[in-house]
Amino acid sequence: MENGWVHLAVDHNIGTIEFGHPQSNSLPSAVLNLLAQKITEASHHPDVQVIVLKSSGEKTFCAGASFDELCNIQNEEEGLRFFSGFAKVINACRKSEKLIIGRVQGKTVGGGVGMAAATDYCFASNKADVKLSELAVGIGPFVVGPAVERKIGLSAMSELAINATEWRSADWAKTKGLYTEIYETMEEMDNAVDILAHRLAASNPDAMKALKQIFWKGTDHWEQLLFERAGISGKLVLSAFTRNAIASFKTK
Repeated sequence: MENGWVHLAVDHNIGTIEFGHPQSNSLPSAVLNLLAQKITEASHHPDVQVIVLKSSGEKTFCAGASFDELCNIQNEEEGLRFFSGFAKVINACRKSEKLIIGRVQGKTVGGGVGMAAATDYCFASNKADVKLSELAVGIGPFVVGPAVERKIGLSAMSELAINATEWRSADWAKTKGLYTEIYETMEEMDNAVDILAHRLAASNPDAMKALKQIFWKGTDHWEQLLFERAGISGKLVLSAFTRNAIASFKTK
């Protein structure tokens, strides 16, 4: 549990995937790989018609990449392997034939923004502010960028990527299209997630599959693109600038 976890529960044709990590639901490679596996597993599960993606706790949805693991990357191969975890998660969402509902209960950073963007319909609380902080530590949102840009457009994605230290509100994220609906309380949000999930679980699976293919048209090249982007981050994380910036963040 101290290294994080990912659980898949199937009930009434709804596959609920929950991930967590003691450090504000950060994403070490083990959690990323498990997330990709569970999304793929749920996508092929005969009793799952719709997937709900959520994280544990009531505060942060996802703190992004694990700084502890970033600090331990020693070469480009290890860097590529780590950032490829984000590529695997986004591609698993993209290739799934099932619609994926996102549930974002609180602030989300970097890779967490990418995961929210990779869902097909995303609910959030009014506390679910967003930030792409990668440039602030000398990297850049290279792997999650295509998913974020697809959902909110190049202009809004550029705003997040360039002004990397500033939070954008949940209202901003909804206006740009990252979130579909936002709620003042967790209870209201969970009720809305539950209603839509059950409605979709009873819908025509062939129709939903066809919709999914339409929604993600033109992204087949991501199978290669995202891993190429992972290589860029894998190189940059080795720079003295990035190592110093991460060390500085960890001491705050």
